[in-house]
Amino acid sequence: MTSALQISETLIGSSRETLQRAAQQLLNLQHPDGYWCALLTADTTLESDYILLQLWLHPPTADGIWNPPNRDQIGRAADRILSQQLPDGGFNIYAKGPSEISACVKAYFALKLASLIYPALAPVDPRLARLRDRIIDLGGIQAANSYTKVNLSLFDLYPREGTPSIPPEILLLPGKLLYQMSSWTRAIVVSLAIVHAHDPKRPVPAGFTLEELFVPGKSTVFESDDSWLSWRKTFIQSDKILKLWEKYGHARIRQTALRKCEHWMLERMRHSQGLGAIYPPMQYSIMAMDVLGYKPDHPVRLEAIRQFDALMVDDGETLFFQPCFSPVWDTAIGGFALGEAAAAGADIAATGPALTKAIDWLLKREIRRKGDWSVKRPNTEPSGWAFEFENDWYPDIDDTAMVMLAFPHFKASSEAAQEATRKRAIDWLLAMQSKDGGWAAFDVDNNWEILTHVPFADHNAMLDPTCADITGRTLEALAANGLDRNHPACRKAIDYLTRTQLSDGSWYGRWGVAFIYGTCFALRGLRAMGEDDHEPHIQRANEWLRALQNPDGGWGESCASYENDLFVPAESTPTQTAWALMGLMAGGDTYSSSVRHGIEYLMRTQREDGSWDEALATGTGFPKVFYLNYHYYRLYFPLLALATFVRQHAG
Repeated sequence: MTSALQISETLIGSSRETLQRAAQQLLNLQHPDGYWCALLTADTTLESDYILLQLWLHPPTADGIWNPPNRDQIGRAADRILSQQLPDGGFNIYAKGPSEISACVKAYFALKLASLIYPALAPVDPRLARLRDRIIDLGGIQAANSYTKVNLSLFDLYPREGTPSIPPEILLLPGKLLYQMSSWTRAIVVSLAIVHAHDPKRPVPAGFTLEELFVPGKSTVFESDDSWLSWRKTFIQSDKILKLWEKYGHARIRQTALRKCEHWMLERMRHSQGLGAIYPPMQYSIMAMDVLGYKPDHPVRLEAIRQFDALMVDDGETLFFQPCFSPVWDTAIGGFALGEAAAAGADIAATGPALTKAIDWLLKREIRRKGDWSVKRPNTEPSGWAFEFENDWYPDIDDTAMVMLAFPHFKASSEAAQEATRKRAIDWLLAMQSKDGGWAAFDVDNNWEILTHVPFADHNAMLDPTCADITGRTLEALAANGLDRNHPACRKAIDYLTRTQLSDGSWYGRWGVAFIYGTCFALRGLRAMGEDDHEPHIQRANEWLRALQNPDGGWGESCASYENDLFVPAESTPTQTAWALMGLMAGGDTYSSSVRHGIEYLMRTQREDGSWDEALATGTGFPKVFYLNYHYYRLYFPLLALATFVRQHAG
């Protein structure tokens, strides 16, 4: 009989070979400038909104004929949408998920509009008919979310009184109310408030309507079944007052508010790849400049459209949109994974020079300007990194922590510059800790729960609360840079993690799907801080992870976990298998059959080029609303899991 030790030696040897191939593939993907940047893809709502924007930018003629100059691109966007249609006629927001009403309504609008100019699609197309029937089954257009209704109301395709008021006067209110909203909501709300305040009724092609999507007899206005004392009821009543203000309010106050919104928006378009450097605010900023009177050839408007169009991937046959770019995130994780692989014995001569190029590129992108975060931290010296190539108003804690975690593996061309940057970034991370001991993504203490009840908060991203995944990663980064559990910030964060562990032993993951992600990085943060793996909360987490393993040796979790507020299993993915393995090993489990079978799964499913296949979404934008496919996750994280396994057994 083969002994456990012999199995382990054989497994370690095979793991090293798998590790070597993965590390080489990651090196092959590095950009000549030193960074990594994977494709970042999502659902069809991006292509649907693109077609809507084309109607806005290129309205029909006076006789109702729509003839946009980019007909071919609109056709390819329609093809992309149709390629994702489900057998039941609808559209989902994550792979293998059910039809989702807002995605369905957006797709129907876009496809029906495209059918007017695209020969491959007719207004009476059976695919549109099936989609219409599915929308009615899901509750009709009235069941769509607020932002979908707002978009359609701009073309008078949904009654304005059934959409939430988004008043520009929000910037005139005391107490900096705007900064109690999440950073991404701020960017959307300000630009959309400008558009909404002008109450445009943009023309649609002759005879175009969405009447067939309305469920007869179903109300189009806001309703609430809550008691009269609820916040939801209060905000709905307040919305009625705001609508009266829009009709009869003081024009001078409205104009003052609009000027302030315009200044805020334009200011944040500087030193950035468009407003917020993410899709929705970029789209609304173009619309906002249009209603403000910026001519089509105005340099700022042209730049906004150029940045928006840069998100498009179009090879002449297939067209789709990325929600943003992720080079800093990719470079930090990629650099860390390669550094860990080298420490585990991966023999790739180019690793050192590659990591030097990566850190030199990152050092140039440290943010040295004060952004929105400084409203609550006015005396903190600027530092940190954003997710994108350029987004100086919004450095984020998760990216900064990931860069800091990778820093010990890097050796920059200027060691003095690297050390000075390291000190600033660590100080910035410490300053961005919230009162509860955790860290959020962009802001401090962004947790006004009452704001989740406002009518336009149904995108489920009104706030930026602290979370276990970012807190765990930040602790790991602080430990990698010399801080330990005796530091007051670390003590508070350890307490936060132990306090927020769920009763089943898991942690909620905000920025990755979902409980496996949160549990992995909470455990890694605690291990980095020297938490004893015999502690009951660590053992509960280990037991929870082991209990979820699939028969094939891997782990998988559905985005439906967010809908159900508990773990929902799915087919194994290399990314989630890696997270589970990293979590178990951080919890002190290195020899169990669960770990062995998980490593064997990664070895067995690796492709010849060193990467892995993965179809399911494992990244989270807005829980329940928007999910992401990071196309290099299936390489970074298996590489990290293998490197961790080899290092622990070799050591």
